[in-house]
Amino acid sequence: MELDDILVILLAGGVGERLSPLTKERAKPAVYFGGPYRIIDFTLSNCINSGLRRIFIATQYKSLSLNRHIRMGWNVVSEELGEFIEILPPQKRVGEHWYLGTADAVFQNLYSIVREGSSHVIVLSGDHVYKMDYSKMLRFHLDRNANATLATLEVPVADGPRFGIVKVDDNDRVTGFQEKPQSPAPIPGSPDVTLASMGIYIFRSDVLVKALEEDAARPDSQHDFGKNIIPSLIRTSSVYSYRFYDENKKAAKYWRDIGTLDAYFEASMDLCQVNPEFNLYDPEWPLRTYMPQAPPAKFVFAEEGRRCGQALDSIISGGCIISGSRISGSILCPNVRVHSFCDIEQSILMPNVRVGRHARMRRVIVDRDVVIPRGASIGYNPDEDRRRHAVTDGGIAVVTADDEPLIAPISEAALRAEAEADRPAHK
Repeated sequence: MELDDILVILLAGGVGERLSPLTKERAKPAVYFGGPYRIIDFTLSNCINSGLRRIFIATQYKSLSLNRHIRMGWNVVSEELGEFIEILPPQKRVGEHWYLGTADAVFQNLYSIVREGSSHVIVLSGDHVYKMDYSKMLRFHLDRNANATLATLEVPVADGPRFGIVKVDDNDRVTGFQEKPQSPAPIPGSPDVTLASMGIYIFRSDVLVKALEEDAARPDSQHDFGKNIIPSLIRTSSVYSYRFYDENKKAAKYWRDIGTLDAYFEASMDLCQVNPEFNLYDPEWPLRTYMPQAPPAKFVFAEEGRRCGQALDSIISGGCIISGSRISGSILCPNVRVHSFCDIEQSILMPNVRVGRHARMRRVIVDRDVVIPRGASIGYNPDEDRRRHAVTDGGIAVVTADDEPLIAPISEAALRAEAEADRPAHK
């Protein structure tokens, strides 16, 4: 089958409440991850690397930032060849309500889907981080003459209650679906392992249209693929489970639903490791994004008597200037400016953050465009952090433009060192 006959529907309207306040002004798929990237970039990169270039992106919640990112960073397809990456905003084409669930989001856009005349539709989520070749899953789907196929990830039975669990027979045909069960069904022959749904689906187009229309007519439905569409299809159609094949080339399979701030922080800190679980640097699986027009990162003040700007075990994006400060185990998104005498440890600074002199930060996430004032201290006093900022269960402080950072007193010794460093050198 030609891949240009396949249509992709990428669901990117999620609110991401558990990532608040990072999602206060943007949809979850538009949150920055790994420096210049947005979360949606990883699914879109998977599509392009899989040869899929006919993509609808269904948006809803606070989509301005996401729409702009797609427009500026993903104009990589050829309209002359029938390729497109196109935004589908909510249009209330079938009623007066917004999207009621993942299945309803696709149902409300059936007009656009049917017009394309594709034989198969791939439904994806825009808020997961992983590497996957969807063409391999498509071949599996076609070889079994399936009406629907869902991607699954092997997880320990003990972790099953966190996922939608897929029950299969010896031929990987789906025989049941359990939503976050307390006693997950194990894989045949593997009593300690179960299959978790990844929210990745391939449907024959006619099967999908019929299933969505029937689901829309059910007033008691939650209009969700995992909770309603798949369980209904299992009873009437051939539905198969495709075991996730990871293109990340690591010992353990990497798939992250970065649903909480602590999970987001830990996944980000992993990227700073010498040998991270998720590889951003594989030339055989390029990760695309919008790269702002910015100069290279710069580290300044390598002069006698003054500490040089330095970054250790960190990701520093383009346009950043580290001026006589120390960055360790941190991620700086594009165009961050750190002024002199600062210490930043295990932190994430979003684009255009400005950090004043003598600031200290440890285990902090700073939202974009925030100005950290001179002498600010964040991450050292848990009580003060909770009074001034959102703080996660894991103790990560999240700083937004509305917060009031604690201003720590600057010692006389630090002021003398600053004055000495700023004094012009005499010949």
